[in-house]
Amino acid sequence: MGRNSTGAGVRGGGGPLYGRVAVVTGAARGVGEALTRRLSAAGMRVALVGREYGTLCRVAASLPTPGVCVETDVTDRAALDHAAGEVARRLGPASVVVANAGIATGGPFAATDPDLWQRVVDVNLGGSANTARAFLPQLTRTGGYFLQIASTAAFGSAPMMSAYCASKAGVESFAQALRGEVEPDGVTVGIAYLHWTGTDMVAGIEDHPVLRALRRHQPGFVRRVHPPARVADWLAGGIAHRAHQIYAPPWLRWCQPLRPLFPALVTRIARRELRSTSTAELGADVRLLGAGGRADWDSFASARPGPERRPPG
Repeated sequence: MGRNSTGAGVRGGGGPLYGRVAVVTGAARGVGEALTRRLSAAGMRVALVGREYGTLCRVAASLPTPGVCVETDVTDRAALDHAAGEVARRLGPASVVVANAGIATGGPFAATDPDLWQRVVDVNLGGSANTARAFLPQLTRTGGYFLQIASTAAFGSAPMMSAYCASKAGVESFAQALRGEVEPDGVTVGIAYLHWTGTDMVAGIEDHPVLRALRRHQPGFVRRVHPPARVADWLAGGIAHRAHQIYAPPWLRWCQPLRPLFPALVTRIARRELRSTSTAELGADVRLLGAGGRADWDSFASARPGPERRPPG
């Protein structure tokens, strides 16, 4: 269930991350892939966990430090326990674990397949909790750092993305609660708030009229899309400092005091756009956003008994 891919040595050495072991879920593409490369460049041995085994292993083979790729459904606790054992056996106990795996769907709540809506919550929220449960024994042993990837979706929930927003608000709350429990054991929990990042998921948002309008009404610097490699730099810096909060981009920290205002503002803009688009039009375009989400759904649907149910897009 995964094979070891060892690359050439890292240039230089030293630093708080050098020589340690990191685990990144959802590492096949996007922010997960970029962060894997950034941590490896800092001298970490990295375990890539998630779907798309072939893609995971191609990334692992290109890293400058030893890497392990383990194909795992983060909603499967037994599979994650197995992954944790593989990591410890092949690389050593993890000092850094990043719960990054996530998927999203866009479209009206009432028109979304209930199984698809539930799958988003299960992967994003349940998968994060499962990841923490599987790797906490190792983090306790190493006095490690657990990073939960959240989103500005937790600040002001956007219509047409109810499952994603609910799950990202949930992982923020989960990480805050977990922090108080594990800090006495020497484990630090961080939360990363990501804004517009150049991934397949964000590219899919442009196809939805309401979501596109919400972004269009933001100031220019707010709607700027940041490359995954730049976001990975911000995340790696926070990981090195065992930060409680990481903001990508950094100016997001100044939005925290304004969070009570965001839901009303988002609702006001969305209401105008929803009135100009028919229910039939909105309901006809329910889809998973990005190739990673579609890969997860295809694997999940093919493993279920009975006829396969694949959402459009």
